[in-house]
Amino acid sequence: MGPKTERVDKTIREWIMSGRLSPGDKLPSERTLSEQLDIGRTALRQVLARLVAEGVVEVRNRSSYLVSPRPAAAERVSTSSPGPLEPWQIHGERTVYDNRWVQLALVDVEPPGVERFEHHVVRLQHVAIAAVVDDQDRVLMLWRYRFVPDKWGWELPGGIVDAGEEALATAMRETEEETGWRPALLEHVVTYQPMVGMVDSPHEIFVGHGAEHVGDPTDVEEAGHVAWVPLSDVPGLMARDELMGSGTLVALLHLLANRRTGSVTAAS
Repeated sequence: MGPKTERVDKTIREWIMSGRLSPGDKLPSERTLSEQLDIGRTALRQVLARLVAEGVVEVRNRSSYLVSPRPAAAERVSTSSPGPLEPWQIHGERTVYDNRWVQLALVDVEPPGVERFEHHVVRLQHVAIAAVVDDQDRVLMLWRYRFVPDKWGWELPGGIVDAGEEALATAMRETEEETGWRPALLEHVVTYQPMVGMVDSPHEIFVGHGAEHVGDPTDVEEAGHVAWVPLSDVPGLMARDELMGSGTLVALLHLLANRRTGSVTAAS
């Protein structure tokens, strides 16, 4: 899809998400949409076909379209808390190894109904990662070598949150330093732990739309080959094991999920 069809696709999705068109509402006719959105009928039908394939709209009588019925956000929640449960008791901890990058501790814990024991806990840094998408549905990425797994792969820009720094500022800074592109805007979508059973390393994911090229990457150690990768290529990269890092995977899966549902986020 070209810039014009992407613009029309985005506009129709925004009509739906803003409430201008509600679930079950009929879309304007093809003729009306073509005139309102300044797009040819053939290109418009490409957009509508994509929205139908993603379940955003449904087709009726060949050329009549309506917004797909969907439950309200509150109704979509299918799970609830099972109620208060007894947590593990923590009786103390001792540090085995500590430097600015990693800390290894033994924590004296007592799970409910189990004898006390020492549990290894690895504490790493707080990390922020950015997924920036352009108006051609491409995401800003780096092709890099990582010596630990001894492999090349695609990553999103990101890095360690410095002391006293907000994670958003880190995501903005790291994107510019590693790629030479300055994001127009980033918004937080999720914070998660990549290995919650033993490792403490909060990862914050940010997404945004649009960026300004301000020069070459300034972080030589972290920089790699910079490219705008089509989101449509991401499933293939996953299948070929060419995406590296949980942050990259979580952010890209978020973007792909929103493309399918038609949700409007910072990156759509």
